[in-house]
Amino acid sequence: MRKKFIITVALTLILGGGIFVSLNESNSQENIQSAGTENITRTEKFDQVPEFVLEDWNGNEVTLADFQGKPLILNSWAVWCPFCLDELPDFAQLQEELEDSVIIIAIDRAEPTAKQKKFTDKLGVTDRLLFLNDPKDSFYQSIGGFSMPETLFVDAEGNIRIHKRGPMDIGEMRQKVQSIL
Repeated sequence: MRKKFIITVALTLILGGGIFVSLNESNSQENIQSAGTENITRTEKFDQVPEFVLEDWNGNEVTLADFQGKPLILNSWAVWCPFCLDELPDFAQLQEELEDSVIIIAIDRAEPTAKQKKFTDKLGVTDRLLFLNDPKDSFYQSIGGFSMPETLFVDAEGNIRIHKRGPMDIGEMRQKVQSIL
């Protein structure tokens, strides 16, 4: 009986590991293809950013159309995500470097504004980025989110040039932003 249990557990682990490796290889291939911006031309078809209607911290409605014709970096984050909190100061620094040539928007995943603001105040980024609330977590779901953080690099025509899953440092951000300039 114990031997059957051990064999069942071992087979489950092997099968689960195979599925995990397969999914990671598929995701890695996506990231490799999208990261290889030197092979991207304007005639290729890209996914479009999903439309959104969210609110800023003052309760003002913000839509994707408000940024028409501007390159964007859309970052999905949450205060419970340590990688997200590490990225926010780098995004703030990048926004200062890029000035108005790219707009970086941090979209929170369904947390109260006061909770968000407490963390951004502590990080010193509250007034350095555009923060939007997504109370229904609809943006994250619309981009097929499954990791944290998730970041879209979007060109001026609304094409998603890179969909980065997971954290980045400032160097990687600078490299990826070149695909939308």
